[in-house]
Amino acid sequence: MGKPCKTAILISGSGTNLQAFIDAVDSGDLDLELCAVFSNNPDAFGLERAEKAGIATACIQHADYPDRESFDQAVIAELDRFEPDLLVLAGFMRILSPRFVTHYAGRILNIHPALLPLYPGLNTHQRVLDAGDEWHGSTVHFVTEKLDAGPCILQGRVAVLPGESAQELEKRVQAVEHRIYPQAAGWVGSGKVKFSKGESWIDGAKAEMPRVVTFK
Repeated sequence: MGKPCKTAILISGSGTNLQAFIDAVDSGDLDLELCAVFSNNPDAFGLERAEKAGIATACIQHADYPDRESFDQAVIAELDRFEPDLLVLAGFMRILSPRFVTHYAGRILNIHPALLPLYPGLNTHQRVLDAGDEWHGSTVHFVTEKLDAGPCILQGRVAVLPGESAQELEKRVQAVEHRIYPQAAGWVGSGKVKFSKGESWIDGAKAEMPRVVTFK
């Protein structure tokens, strides 16, 4: 058995997805080493979650830097101290510079609250309702320089219920996120999923489509 994949989680807020990772590791369902939690917000509650779980924390405020590139370079220097194999963006509210993405190429995961390539960007839940879609969910994908456009790994979906609000739909999709994000990261950590030549490979085959799990 090799050592667990060293994983740093980047947050800006409460850290509910971070908590899902902590719980999955604690229960033995996820074989990752959570080596650090980084935030650009010193008041992020997720930092308290990390400290309670005994995970190292680091914080650099983006307002202290004149531009995105200089901030990202400082973040790279801080993260590299922990020698992470994988970065997990869990509500990290910063658009990453090309330099950052290139430095960790193929080693950054994000989760987006939509069934990509549908609805990149913001306000996805209301957009799904406005369109009258039958299904909605979240997608775990590798991060590339183009926002919400990296190769997909895993999607979790739920049926849109008649008459539900965007807030109700968001809550159900968040519950899906907490299930699929640790699972997808575990796949990457174990080598089941790899990033190669701009594509996602699952079990040794190029993934033309992400794996899809349907939740009630």
